[in-house]
Amino acid sequence: MITIRIKNGEDILFEKQGNEELYSIYSEEYKAGDTIEAEFSEEGLYWVNLDTGLMPALLWCRGLYTLPVPFDDAKLPYPPQSFTGNLHLLQIRKAKDGERGNYRNLALNPYDWHGNNALYPHTYANVETRGESVFASRNAVDGYIASDNHGKFPWSSWGINRNPDAEMTVDFGRPVDIESIIFYDRADFPHDAWWTEATVSFSDGSEEKASLEKLDGAQKPVKADRKGITSITVSHLIKADDPSPFPALVQIEAWGKESE
Repeated sequence: MITIRIKNGEDILFEKQGNEELYSIYSEEYKAGDTIEAEFSEEGLYWVNLDTGLMPALLWCRGLYTLPVPFDDAKLPYPPQSFTGNLHLLQIRKAKDGERGNYRNLALNPYDWHGNNALYPHTYANVETRGESVFASRNAVDGYIASDNHGKFPWSSWGINRNPDAEMTVDFGRPVDIESIIFYDRADFPHDAWWTEATVSFSDGSEEKASLEKLDGAQKPVKADRKGITSITVSHLIKADDPSPFPALVQIEAWGKESE
């Protein structure tokens, strides 16, 4: 069973249920304090699109997902058209059997946020610049690769607040097979610096080094060839010898497929 709800506090404003496929139309403007809920009675892969202003994503879902509708500073990393107006279409569909084996970016999740513990992948980091939404770790998996500026959408990023010990983890929520990792560093030069090296640690205890360049766009893929991986952590970020103290990560992609 799939359930979609719109709530404000404990008040249920809208609710609809379905089995393997569900769409919901909410014909009201979102207000401060509103939350979007998606509840899954069966753990597994689902196509999720909770706002037409955000891209759909194939996610591993379990339990209850709750997203506070973003306003003000919290809204800055999201597309301006998202969560606006008085006509909202929300859609969820269980993945077909043939979709499980699709080769794709397993790190993509436009619906991630700090309080997410139901839609995977989920990110977390030991530092985010000034605690601002535009520098949160979730920005590095939202699917947007614009990197020639910094700040609000579409230039949000994971900012490390100049911390050389910064680390970010992508938790996949289940075992996956990863073939390669791709970094997109922020490239708002000369405001930005860049990293020359990063370490990717896998949940099996192994590591790979990533060699990075001053580049606006995808870095050279890091070969992984790991099976049954539940998480990756990016750490040991080595900044280039550049006057700017501001390297940042726009996007990380983990290409592979579901473990058999």
